[in-house]
Amino acid sequence: MPRWSKKRRVCKMPKSCCFVSDCDSTANIAMSVEEYECIRLIDYMGLNQNDCAMHMDVSRATIQAIYAEARKKIARFIVEGINLTIEGGDYELCNEQCNNRLIKKENNIMKIAVTYENGQVFQHFGHTEQFKIYEAENGKVIKSEIVSTNGQGHGALAGFLSGRGIDTLICGGIGGGARNALAEAGIKLFPGARGDADAQVESFLAGTLNYDPDTMCNHHNHEHGEGHTCGNHGCH
Repeated sequence: MPRWSKKRRVCKMPKSCCFVSDCDSTANIAMSVEEYECIRLIDYMGLNQNDCAMHMDVSRATIQAIYAEARKKIARFIVEGINLTIEGGDYELCNEQCNNRLIKKENNIMKIAVTYENGQVFQHFGHTEQFKIYEAENGKVIKSEIVSTNGQGHGALAGFLSGRGIDTLICGGIGGGARNALAEAGIKLFPGARGDADAQVESFLAGTLNYDPDTMCNHHNHEHGEGHTCGNHGCH
């Protein structure tokens, strides 16, 4: 009797499915939709392989195999100039309840993250070493905790937050790449906030948060330690 194969869960279909080399190649290599999803989650969203496995509802060993095969195909497309298409596979699309999140939550529980340092809203998203995460129900905070980013920064932080089921981020300055990654993860962004982190969350829940949606990161307003120069970053 053939072994039953578990379908891989996919929450976002590719925007483009055909990539043509300019080397006049007639050869073609096909990447499956689940291989694309694995590349999107790990290389674009910044998730690790464990979180990717949770997201796609398969084992880590399966993710390792899918990821290795997908990277090999991308390498052939670049090095050999072979046309690449994304099609087919053994997958199923997320249902509405999944909503592109790694952790399922009840609809009435909101999870809010704040860039955090010494009780204040830290003013540079890409360099935050901690988030304070709040769970709120019916407009009231019912739980909070401080978590370390473990050295992750910029775009990878979107995967870090998505993996913890965050709905909303309150922060200071933030760059364009991180904004795009957060939008891809379905996380609502409220930048330009300042002051006491707890007070900002209370204001958000009350509908009175003072924030600026156009705030971008400004390195001249922050100290990043010895040896830092503003020219080393490109998040403006």
